[in-house]
Amino acid sequence: MGEKLEHRIGVQAPADLIWESLIDVPGWPRWNPLYPKADGVVRIGNVLDLTLQLPGRPAQQIKPVILDWVPNELIHWKLKLMGGLVKTTRYIEIEALSETGCIFSNGEMFDGWLASSVVKQHGRAIRAGFASMGEALRARAEATWRERQGITT
Repeated sequence: MGEKLEHRIGVQAPADLIWESLIDVPGWPRWNPLYPKADGVVRIGNVLDLTLQLPGRPAQQIKPVILDWVPNELIHWKLKLMGGLVKTTRYIEIEALSETGCIFSNGEMFDGWLASSVVKQHGRAIRAGFASMGEALRARAEATWRERQGITT
């Protein structure tokens, strides 16, 4: 049986504006603390070249494969770790609640022989990483939305 870790956060910005930041994988290092190095194109079957930086852990290069993507809604990828003993499905999703409000979810489902062990050992850091990505995306999207609306704070 698999394990799941997730972070959800409300964002006061339109889904398409959030999507602009997500689809620009090479631009992630400008705002995304979880992936300080990132390259690739979001297309089914493509491999992304990412550096994963979990809080309190050494950086790790990963090469996930895109499983699915839907504009303004989701990006899903798969990754095999530890020789396939841990298999993950990562999801990054936008749920539009209104024209200018969304829920941003980012999480991962873990499966395989060592999945429970990995989640027990690294779950806190993984959750913190997801939270840092969600908070950074919210700050970026809301600031961009205010700027485009001509609102100053």
